[in-house]
Amino acid sequence: MNFKNVTRSLAAMAVMSLALMFNACNEEDVIGPAPVLTAGSAVSGLAGATVKITTTINAGEGLKTLTVLKNGQAFDSKSYTGAETTDSYSKDYVIENQPVGSTITFTFQATDQRNQASTIATQAVTISAVPAKQVVDVRGLLTGNITWTKDKIYRLFGFVRLGGDTLAITPAGVSTGVLTIEPGTVIVGDRISKGTLVVQRGSRIIANGTAAAPIVFTSERPVGQREPGDWGGLVICGKAVCNQGIGVQLEGSYKGFHGGTEDDDNSGSLRYVRVEYAGVPINPNAEVNSFTFGSVGSATTTEYLQASFGLDDSFEWFGGTVNAKYLVAYRGLDDDFDMDFGYRGNVQFIVGIRSPTSADQSGSNGFEIDNDGRNTAATPFTSATISNATLIGPKATSTTAVSPQFQNGMHLRRNNRAKIYNTVVTAYPNGIFIDDNSTRANAASGALTLNRVVLAGVAGWGTDGFGQGTTDNPRGFAIRNVDTAVPAAPITVGTQTVSDWFTAQPGNSVVNSYAATGLNANLFNTGTPTFTLGNGGSLATGGVVPMGSFWSPATFIGAFGSENWTANWTNFATQTTDYSK
Repeated sequence: MNFKNVTRSLAAMAVMSLALMFNACNEEDVIGPAPVLTAGSAVSGLAGATVKITTTINAGEGLKTLTVLKNGQAFDSKSYTGAETTDSYSKDYVIENQPVGSTITFTFQATDQRNQASTIATQAVTISAVPAKQVVDVRGLLTGNITWTKDKIYRLFGFVRLGGDTLAITPAGVSTGVLTIEPGTVIVGDRISKGTLVVQRGSRIIANGTAAAPIVFTSERPVGQREPGDWGGLVICGKAVCNQGIGVQLEGSYKGFHGGTEDDDNSGSLRYVRVEYAGVPINPNAEVNSFTFGSVGSATTTEYLQASFGLDDSFEWFGGTVNAKYLVAYRGLDDDFDMDFGYRGNVQFIVGIRSPTSADQSGSNGFEIDNDGRNTAATPFTSATISNATLIGPKATSTTAVSPQFQNGMHLRRNNRAKIYNTVVTAYPNGIFIDDNSTRANAASGALTLNRVVLAGVAGWGTDGFGQGTTDNPRGFAIRNVDTAVPAAPITVGTQTVSDWFTAQPGNSVVNSYAATGLNANLFNTGTPTFTLGNGGSLATGGVVPMGSFWSPATFIGAFGSENWTANWTNFATQTTDYSK
């Protein structure tokens, strides 16, 4: 036997066996391609219309799953038995109400029975138009539980009253109401009937917008035609104590009664709310404020509120104890922040910005604070505590022409006992005027407090950076040291001039220009302001807030440090905003 030939034959047979075995394995383990998806074509449509979301799928190894996402979030899914190798997917989608031009992206991905994933296919849906919202007319008395929704516009005719408090003293059993307003809802006031919303004592408004979807009260007039005083405003009446009694009627004689004995009264909640073009005159020289708080109690929430282009005060508190944070007064006509009748709340992070030519015949101020209109010692005294305020007057540069009716950054008068901290005032004819003997006596005793207050003028405008008129003829003061009734007579706080008293208080200062403070020059222009402080600004340090749980930490002077709390929810271009969609 030829063993060499036998060995060769056995080796050849082994090679053939291995080849057959490998061929059999390869034929058994051949894997088909991953699934292939083809999404439907991009579509567009009117908000509220129904469109089809579609895709086709091919998978040689049998389908296992299909996943559909809308803007990255789960929208739909489907599972398969494995027998299906093709599928046509279709789903109805109602286009959401988003701004015109917005695109919603649907993504598709499939897997097969071998867990192979397809590439991602996409289909875009673009909003081509937004239909006008339904307008709901609102009149008269509202009682019970009412909800206003963002898919409609609510138009106020005349004095719409939430709750039935129409007498000086609320009778037992009077009907009340709770009005809930969804985020993103728009409310307009009828111009002819002077539409106004009055929340009466014992009733509550729950208007909690969000930064992305604020609640807006505004003019009914179209883009380009809106004016201050197009409608009334938002009036809230509570049962906290004011120094004028119980059941006092608010100014304007529109039967907004306020005042009681319950300092912890709850009138509801306002968060992320804007009021625009309010202030219609109810009677001659008796306008409604943008936001009016009559004896509102401390259990009420008010924060992130903007008043724009009002014909009277942007914010006014008549007595009460309600606290407030994050307020914007923008280009109103009269005072930015007005407090009287024994208001005793805490207020932090507020900003007022003025237009050079818009001022009231009564004289316009950043703060106007009184105990009452008759300069009495009625109790409780107006003794609000304010921290972190920025008051931007009308005078951007020494050459800016301003209305002669502008007066003071702070007009403190008529026996008030306000306490003001960490505040900056600039570009008013007068920085501070402590008006009348009773108020100056409060300053001397410490009942009226100004600590860490910076007065920053306009360089070259008047001898001290303040003043109304030309550089050679200033008619204003950083701190007024003479009386309005007797201009030549000096006024004092105790034995000091008012200026000496002011600069002796902790952290107070007067500087010629705002340039070094960190305030941005575009605060004086139209458009969205730059609120945060510039690098190296003197206002960035030195702030110390009052003690207590209400106060948020802040080591800066003024309403802003490095954080812009007005972002997203405010609007400084109200004249061009279309609220009908």
